[in-house]
Amino acid sequence: MTTPHQPGETVDLTMMYAFHDGLRRDVAIIAKSAAVTGDDPSRLTATHFGWDLFKRFLTIHHTAEDDVLWPKLRGQFAGRPDDLELLEAMEAEHDRIDPLIAAIDAALADEQGGHTALGDAADAFATELNAHLSHEESDALPLIERELSPADWALFADSQRNQIGLGLAPRYIPWLLDGATPERVAEVLAIFPPPLAAQYRTAWKQQYAELNPWAADYGRP
Repeated sequence: MTTPHQPGETVDLTMMYAFHDGLRRDVAIIAKSAAVTGDDPSRLTATHFGWDLFKRFLTIHHTAEDDVLWPKLRGQFAGRPDDLELLEAMEAEHDRIDPLIAAIDAALADEQGGHTALGDAADAFATELNAHLSHEESDALPLIERELSPADWALFADSQRNQIGLGLAPRYIPWLLDGATPERVAEVLAIFPPPLAAQYRTAWKQQYAELNPWAADYGRP
């Protein structure tokens, strides 16, 4: 049973915007790396660490929205066709993104000819994902902030946290904060338990930078 939403209570969207920033950062790198791959099959392998990590976190996030967030809001929006239409649009956009992910996977798996398809697949994916993020931020997040209780927002956050777990935390936190401003880093780390924030500062940030070939090969857009 969840806590009813009370007037004046709002959810904290800091993590949502930080996550969206991470997605936009990486999708720009995906498009850039695909554009310079050329006809050298060995270049395809350079994207695997960054792409696989990005894809994993995107899938966790969209699964939590589809399984927890949208169903909860749909239950609150009975008799409100405009709001229900927005939720349907969010789910439809997820459905359009999934085959584009599969197209990039197929190109990366094809060492002999994948380079010929990777550029177009990455461009289509970047266009669709960026449009979805903008739509969610302009229409869905204000609705969530207004309508969802902090307790229900916590359930959505917990669903993602449970999927990430301690095993992925050493990759997830540095990925989330890669390229973030000092102010954003401080905001986000304040949300995590202090031991995890300390691990990020003392070890995980550097380990992530050493493992991520995108930072070295393609730089930041």
